[in-house]
Amino acid sequence: MNAEQIKFSNKTVDVVFDGSFDELDTWAPAASIIVVTDENVFNAQPHRFKSHKTILVPAGESHKQQQTVDTIIAELLAMQADKQSVLVGVGGGVVTDMTGYAASIYKRGIRLIQVPTSLLAMVDAAVGGKNGVDVGPYKNMVGTIYQPDVLLYDYSFLETLPAVEWVNGFAEIIKHACIKDAAMFAFLQQKTPTDFIRDRSLIASLVEQNVKIKLSVVLSDEFETGDRKLLNFGHTIGHAIENSYDLSHGFAVSIGMAEALRISEAINGFQSADRLSVLQLLEQYGLPTHINYDPEKIWELLVLDKKRNAAGMGYILLDAIGKGKVSTIPLPQLNDLLNQ
Repeated sequence: MNAEQIKFSNKTVDVVFDGSFDELDTWAPAASIIVVTDENVFNAQPHRFKSHKTILVPAGESHKQQQTVDTIIAELLAMQADKQSVLVGVGGGVVTDMTGYAASIYKRGIRLIQVPTSLLAMVDAAVGGKNGVDVGPYKNMVGTIYQPDVLLYDYSFLETLPAVEWVNGFAEIIKHACIKDAAMFAFLQQKTPTDFIRDRSLIASLVEQNVKIKLSVVLSDEFETGDRKLLNFGHTIGHAIENSYDLSHGFAVSIGMAEALRISEAINGFQSADRLSVLQLLEQYGLPTHINYDPEKIWELLVLDKKRNAAGMGYILLDAIGKGKVSTIPLPQLNDLLNQ
């Protein structure tokens, strides 16, 4: 077990790499623990949950809605959960998002432990304190920033992760490389998803590296007023197409990154050779780079995106591989670019 403490503005988070969910009572009294997980995680490893009070939620992004959080809160009330209770999210990004949101608002905030079980949640969704729910097709429109007390990595959960979810997670890893780490980008070029699936020490090292990249960005801008926006690379169009076309988050972000590369080349001087390198890496990891979407339909979603402001749309472009840039694109110009 490798643990370190990360100090945010109003909370210190214990980040535990290579820990064990079976030793959860190391971090909270057993009687206070209430686990939230989804049906897929529970059915894959049911024995892991026998020792804990557990709230089961349906799996999938379509259930990341206020109604599901209301159900979690109703079950907490039925269990007579109090301010000393500890809510533990065990699952992918949908579960950790909803669990963090529920913990932040139940009795105005109770203790939270996040145990991400998918690659995407390990490197991105469970890190940084963002949580919330979708409102219909609009991604993450309601939520809070609420850091967990403990972020616990148990890599044994990856043993039952479907292959497609490994691919899904690599989208966020490639995103981190594109905006912050050219050396990691070059390293990924020498590997395939199979290399990481077969080698637990290799994936553990990569997860830790990505968590540290994201934490370094979040620590410098916890409430997203500046550089934390870099983490949205690929997410602007990605979020717009994700629910509209029933895509997984990683697949949608991959397509969103491909669009951001095109815009970077068109207006930011990004090199076409570098654009090709990123597209090749995405494809190398089994990720899509194109979808025939309806620009008008996507535009209706984009204009309500959280990144929109009076000057235009906040958009993350690349100056070079490993160097992301926070930009604002006037809405008429962005609309033109989408229709090219």
